[in-house]
Amino acid sequence: MKPACSVVIPTYNRRELIDYSLRALTRQTLPRDQFEVIVVDDGSDDGTEDVVKAFGDRLNLRYFYREDEGYTATRARNLGIANAAGDICVLLDCGVLAHSRLLEEHLSTHRSSDAPVAVCGYAFGYDFGDDDAQRIKASVDVDDVDSTLKDFKDNNRWPDVREVFYTKYGDDMASVAAPWMNFWTLNVSARTDQLRRIGMFDADFTAWGGEDIDIGYRLHIDGATIVLNREAVVIHYPHGKSQSQNDEAADANYKRMVAKYDTPIIRLLLHVPNVNFYNINDVIAKQNLPSCLDYLAQRKAVAG
Repeated sequence: MKPACSVVIPTYNRRELIDYSLRALTRQTLPRDQFEVIVVDDGSDDGTEDVVKAFGDRLNLRYFYREDEGYTATRARNLGIANAAGDICVLLDCGVLAHSRLLEEHLSTHRSSDAPVAVCGYAFGYDFGDDDAQRIKASVDVDDVDSTLKDFKDNNRWPDVREVFYTKYGDDMASVAAPWMNFWTLNVSARTDQLRRIGMFDADFTAWGGEDIDIGYRLHIDGATIVLNREAVVIHYPHGKSQSQNDEAADANYKRMVAKYDTPIIRLLLHVPNVNFYNINDVIAKQNLPSCLDYLAQRKAVAG
């Protein structure tokens, strides 16, 4: 039986986190034969393979190993997408703990639309730094993700950092000029054939940051409506990271996007952090910038 969706998770030397992620996926309400899980190991040497393969009797699971070439999460995800059997790819980060209805929610959003959509799920516990990491860890029951999520939601604990954006603009991202700024691949989905048609992830992104909004931008330009489903919800289990190092890496990737696309809106990425996903749509409105679709159409007409 062909699965309805393929869950693609890249990982690198995070055996504990991939264990947590796969445990949560064994508790999905979507029947096991309707989804597959593709784990792409980007060169781990910590026993990750043994951890993953231990789930072979509980999940429709496929494991791929790539030699360590440095930070190549884009290539790992591409390998997963290229091998996906499902019509929908759900892209998760290693260490993301899924609510039991996560996959059903992603699928319901796609099935409710005749046109392509790119779905942003919700992520409790995600932040740019590690300030609350220990408190979050102490509050998460990795064996009862649903109850933990209910507690977080009921008590407004560690909401998705993008909640500031959603509160400001509403959940309907079709009304904003740069919805792709919220397409963060810790918990998103899109049609597999569309991901392949647009060339999947840009494999030349070899540092953290930007590769997800890059593919979100191309999905948007290709006609996908980027939507939010708050019920497609996960916990982002904390892991060590450096905000300053991540910001530096992301800055180089934003410059790459500007060089590739060079629209007035994309050029705003050169002004990060003064322009960011919280305020970019205000800047676009204030400067009366054309949408990327309109600008590209104008440029094509002039060239023609």
